[in-house]
Amino acid sequence: MVNVEVWSDVACPWCYLGKHRLEKAIDAFDGEVTVTWKSFQLDPSIPHGEHTPHAEALSKKFNAPVEQIAQMNQRLIDLGAEEGLEYNFDDYIQANTRDAHRVLHMAQERGLGGPMKDRLLKAQFTEGAIVDDLDVLSGLAEEVGLDGSAVRAMLATDRYDDEVQADIDEAAALGANGVPFFVFDRAFAVSGAQPVELFATALERSRERAATSAAQG
Repeated sequence: MVNVEVWSDVACPWCYLGKHRLEKAIDAFDGEVTVTWKSFQLDPSIPHGEHTPHAEALSKKFNAPVEQIAQMNQRLIDLGAEEGLEYNFDDYIQANTRDAHRVLHMAQERGLGGPMKDRLLKAQFTEGAIVDDLDVLSGLAEEVGLDGSAVRAMLATDRYDDEVQADIDEAAALGANGVPFFVFDRAFAVSGAQPVELFATALERSRERAATSAAQG
């Protein structure tokens, strides 16, 4: 069994690509793999309820013209198309992702972490969903098998907020200052949306390490 922990943010377009590439490597791997989705916020300072078009937000962040941001996004659009992912940056609205991470923790407790993560990413990057909206989050959760009313009730409290913060603190302790960040059996780390082949190598190395440890123990 190989255990993979993935730190990522719903607001991170590279995380969508990285998730897809990791899963392609797992699908081709002839062993068991568990994946745990960990929380990370690229910009936790965004006020809840404040919504900004993606190009405008990045233009302000990098002090760059919107046209330059569009050129940057085109690379992701092209890479995503090669993997069967659709990025619609014209519809992407920036929002605080804290509540989305809390929903993800709830889903993960119920064995639905992978589907919930994928649904949140697709909603953000393909559908232009507002990912701090209560109705949006409960609706997306229902689509993957959660009880929408239970999600709404949870979001009315601070449930899972400590777990989200613990993930963020753990990422910092591991030296991760960006996402996606993948850790294999707490022995190997891969940073960024790397090629499928690199993830496949990490899976094999993890299995070999476990086999060596078992033989020595």
